[in-house]
Amino acid sequence: MQFSRTIGDMKRDRALLVILMLAAAAMAGRAWLLENPQHDPFAPLSLDHPPGWATQSKLAALRDNLPACRQVLAEGAVDFAELPPSGEGACRREDRTRADGNLLSPEGAQMTCQTMLGHELWLRHSVQPLAQEFLGSRVMRIEHLGTYNCRRIGGGDDGDWSEHATGNAIDIAAFILADGRRVSVLDDWQGGDAAARFLHKVRDGACGSFATVLSPDYNAAHADHLHLDQAPRMIGGVCR
Repeated sequence: MQFSRTIGDMKRDRALLVILMLAAAAMAGRAWLLENPQHDPFAPLSLDHPPGWATQSKLAALRDNLPACRQVLAEGAVDFAELPPSGEGACRREDRTRADGNLLSPEGAQMTCQTMLGHELWLRHSVQPLAQEFLGSRVMRIEHLGTYNCRRIGGGDDGDWSEHATGNAIDIAAFILADGRRVSVLDDWQGGDAAARFLHKVRDGACGSFATVLSPDYNAAHADHLHLDQAPRMIGGVCR
């Protein structure tokens, strides 16, 4: 009888130990998330936080909440202007947000707020740090090929509509550095020099803040630019 009670006590002790270990792990996990809010799905999106595990879901949650999306831009000190809706049918743009900074050239690019958030995250946490690391200079201007274009994918008469049809994408062609150098996707993607490594790294970095990233590695149609968009996706993104 005494032996049975001892076995029971041991089982209770083990159960208590497991509970204490789980509680300690939960507390440690919570503390880690507080230090790394980019991985916490319940922490608000901030442009101060680098892209993390939860960034894509946070961006997706802002797709249908334009005021909240623009609030994140404002809190991040991004220069932008709110424009009224425009267009018809598949090219109807309820969200027209104009970039008044962002180093983009030509200036005044119109895009969705979600795309602008992705661009800002990419610029702050990938483009500028990587430019310093690989090229020893800051990026002063980013040349793009456009954001809004009411067309289908590939420019044909059939098929799915492009994310450009609603300004939910941007095509990046080149980076102009503070020392005057120009690093372009068309001229510098191939090879193993610093410019090529920089371009490949910023492509990889964009995958943390955009739903779709297409580079020259994808197909010949993207030989001269990086296509970045915020297409709605059920799981994960496309990074090629």
